[in-house]
Amino acid sequence: MQTDTSFLWCVRAGASGEAGDVFLKKRHLAIGWSDIGDLMALSPSPDAFKAAVASAYPEAKPGAVALYAGMLFKFVHVMKEGDLVLYRPKLGAEFHIGQVAGAYRHDPSLHPQYPNVRPVKWQKKFPVTRFSQGAINEANSVLTVFQVTRYAAEFVEALGGAPAPVEDEDKTVGLVYQQVEQDTRDFVLKRLEQEFTGSRAMEEFVAHLLTLIGYKTRLTARGADGGIDIIAHQDELGFVPPIVKVQVKGGRGSVGSPEVQALYGTVTNGEYGLLVCLGDYTKQAQSFADGKSNLRLLNGGQLVELILEHYEELDARYKAVIPLKRVFIPSGLEPEGAE
Repeated sequence: MQTDTSFLWCVRAGASGEAGDVFLKKRHLAIGWSDIGDLMALSPSPDAFKAAVASAYPEAKPGAVALYAGMLFKFVHVMKEGDLVLYRPKLGAEFHIGQVAGAYRHDPSLHPQYPNVRPVKWQKKFPVTRFSQGAINEANSVLTVFQVTRYAAEFVEALGGAPAPVEDEDKTVGLVYQQVEQDTRDFVLKRLEQEFTGSRAMEEFVAHLLTLIGYKTRLTARGADGGIDIIAHQDELGFVPPIVKVQVKGGRGSVGSPEVQALYGTVTNGEYGLLVCLGDYTKQAQSFADGKSNLRLLNGGQLVELILEHYEELDARYKAVIPLKRVFIPSGLEPEGAE
């Protein structure tokens, strides 16, 4: 059997490693979705797999249906005998590397909840510490079936007997640091868009955020004050300047100069204007604002930075909308320019 190094698959044995014995003792890759039945009974097309998943799991959202169907289709029809495969036990500190040793079959006798199987021939196992942090993180994806691509060469070279690289510093840690930060920012922005777009709630959230940086705020009545959503000031009564007029734009599209100019048209002497959006601003809009000392544009990325900076102070109801938890990541190896 020839080894196909162009494909390195990673397969997980259930969320809690339930099928681990099937992988290592019975030498079979095993995945779930048992309610669908024999996957070979389906037409060999992605659409047929989507239809089967949707029928077996009607509560699944469309995005989940597409994801599950894609993994099942790859496991049955894209994965080939001879492909390399990677497996890490749920609580294990090692990677097992082997080859797919045969075709797909439906066999509930190995594990009733994980009846979709393929035989595997394990060749070597390596301590997790043998690999770079980037390779470890790619292989630790939460997906059940996926291809390792970016760091596949590390695993293939290890299987071929190449010595472990000796480095004083694992430079991939910096990349992991960047990825964690970017994934968090993307998650926050997505939650804001899902929960607040097109609703008064976005204006209420921005008002709350402004209070955390020292302003007193009040929301204006709908349709009043020329489109101004929030009035922010630093004293209780709102008499002491500067007075900040805030307009909030939901959605992820770009805001153009007409909207920015309209906001600025409401700003009188001694007042400031602030426009907040989840997307970004056109070059013309940004150019207009750059020429005004009492006008500020806050885009989605900047809004997220402000949220992360003050996350611990957020009201509990907003933390429920944007659920984050503190985690530990390596320190001192951040990429240049990271804070």
